[in-house]
Amino acid sequence: MKEIHIGNLIKSKVDEHQIPLERIVKFLGRREEEVEKMYHEKAIDTDILLKWSKLLKFDFFRFYTGHLILYAPTSRIDKVIKEKETTMIFRKNIYTQEVKDFILEKIKIKEMSINDVIFRYKIPRTTLYKWLKKT
Repeated sequence: MKEIHIGNLIKSKVDEHQIPLERIVKFLGRREEEVEKMYHEKAIDTDILLKWSKLLKFDFFRFYTGHLILYAPTSRIDKVIKEKETTMIFRKNIYTQEVKDFILEKIKIKEMSINDVIFRYKIPRTTLYKWLKKT
């Protein structure tokens, strides 16, 4: 989750769905060499990533969303706003399934403790315990 290599992720989905190269070339409007090169790219243009998402029926942008949730530092502005808020904002399902699985796996293999996860990723204790209860 920390390092995203989108080309590898796309290649694994292509292999999983066994999509022929000819179909990909036609759908993307690219040459075979360009498609093969994309598999080795760490980052690709968002228009192309959107086409890949449609072709493979998979939201590749969720990897980036998950990364932001886990690794984006909270800004000073966020802290000031949070201090001034008097009402609680109810945010349901802000964590993707991939993020949940990633964190639960870290706890399962004892790479991180529950307190480590709460401290590092700022996930509420009750939320984390609900995830653990469901597994």
